Amino acid sequence: MPPSTPTLDSWRRLYEAALPLKKLAPWEGMAEDEVFGVQDPETGAIGFVSVMGLLGEHFGLAVYLGAEGLYQFWDVEIFAPDIAPQSVLEIPHLQASFEDRQLLESKDRKIIKDLGLQFRGKSAWPIFRSVRPGCPPWFLETEEIRFLTHVLEQSLDVLSRYQGDPSLLEPAGDESYLVRVPRREAGALKWEDRILQIPPAGPRTISLAMNHQTLEDLKRLPQGDLQLELDLFMLPGIIQARKEDRPYHPYMLLMVETQRGLILGTDLLTPLPTLEAMWGQMPLQVAQQLVRIGHRPKAIKVQSTLLLGLLARLAETAPFELEQVDELAYLDEARASLMGEFAWFNPP
Repeated sequence: MPPSTPTLDSWRRLYEAALPLKKLAPWEGMAEDEVFGVQDPETGAIGFVSVMGLLGEHFGLAVYLGAEGLYQFWDVEIFAPDIAPQSVLEIPHLQASFEDRQLLESKDRKIIKDLGLQFRGKSAWPIFRSVRPGCPPWFLETEEIRFLTHVLEQSLDVLSRYQGDPSLLEPAGDESYLVRVPRREAGALKWEDRILQIPPAGPRTISLAMNHQTLEDLKRLPQGDLQLELDLFMLPGIIQARKEDRPYHPYMLLMVETQRGLILGTDLLTPLPTLEAMWGQMPLQVAQQLVRIGHRPKAIKVQSTLLLGLLARLAETAPFELEQVDELAYLDEARASLMGEFAWFNPP
């Protein structure tokens, strides 16, 4: 079922919640790692707020969704020098930022005009976006507007108090966060502070796909000394079936042989409906690539723990050696050449 069209009243409340935050300017003296939560009154899910703008480049709030989004955010914060910048596009989150006018899309300008609002100056124009794993920032849907409005209203409360008492957001212990929690009283929402333990999300459930005939074809292939490097990564280009559809970044499954660095396989995959669904296709995609090559490898080298887990059963059944390594020299060179042909998508 397609998402419902947001009403003008819902947009009005969202803009009204954002404008006091711009005046408060919490990014002046507040770091991104001073995080707090806001619980959704309807679903009970928690969004974790990080204030952006201490370096004077990008002013706003990011709202990381659930324990999954929170701990992916921490991974980016801690391991930033060692991970790809586009990894933030694999974190489910909402954004509310204040930008220059030229960054607005026609849809933003129409909403602002219909609301009768006016803005002037640098970093004065509110922009609201949704990021789903594997997709570039996109326009909010009705439920996202509703939740982000609550988040901005409660963020104003927390951040106003924080400016008078920075110890408000000092953690009480590992995995402890201040969370604004709602309750209904006489038909109205009342909010209060709670310190909640937020452990990391549990393992994701991934259903692995395999075709019996493809697997049998692979097992019958001759096995020589062929050694391969394999990786899955997001491409900068975007695909969008229709103008109103959410765009996404295609992923590439790249296979390179280690003797001469020849590219033996390239498959484009989609992160929709979810990254987990795409990951579940990995054993089948790799088996199909190997069948096309016509040789069962002696060994496949991967760098990511994710691919190591996804291909473990295939390696046992086919069989071939599966090895996790620190560097994929030939594949990294091939990937750099491919990535140079693309430019990263600019948010709408």
